[in-house]
Amino acid sequence: MKIIAIGMNYAAHNEEMRHTRVNTDPVIFMKPDSAILKDGKPFFIPDFSEEIHYETEVVVRINRLGKNIASRFAHRYYDALTVGIDFTARDLQRKFREAGNPWELCKGFDNSAAIGTFVPVTQFADVQQLQFSLQIDGQTVQQGCTANMLFGIDEIIAYVSKFVTLKIGDLLFTGTPSGVGPVSVGQHLQGFLEGEKLLDFHIR
Repeated sequence: MKIIAIGMNYAAHNEEMRHTRVNTDPVIFMKPDSAILKDGKPFFIPDFSEEIHYETEVVVRINRLGKNIASRFAHRYYDALTVGIDFTARDLQRKFREAGNPWELCKGFDNSAAIGTFVPVTQFADVQQLQFSLQIDGQTVQQGCTANMLFGIDEIIAYVSKFVTLKIGDLLFTGTPSGVGPVSVGQHLQGFLEGEKLLDFHIR
């Protein structure tokens, strides 16, 4: 199982992060399977970073083996969605970028990919019209809609599958809207998709 993640997929988030480049293709990065955090287990802030940020995203679960998938057939290759958090060591990311180095370590560290309970895709009329949000200690801190993606789910799957064979159980993190921010010890995080709570855990 692998985790494929999309960067800079919401214009408002790009603005808040001061990304001025216009991407003609999806921006792809990977996380190892050791990044998965599930079943409501707590997230422990690592000692190598002083600035861990949450990035709330819709996560897609792949259910078929696929390579060179046409966009019009991409909907056949996933069966469930949930809310996830792409935890990012923001201080390390800045350091790596300033040096012109790869920045996988600030994204792919252990437990950096929190995922909630998956919901069958058949429950939704249109996966590109989904509202999702994150609450911290009962207050909404981030919210988005998949309609605002720069690259839609099917388009992403078609693009990625040109390079990487998709396998059953792979996860696709589809990008975060604006509103990202830091987490701290003791906080309670809850993620919602179309008003349904799918993600619920604490920061330790």
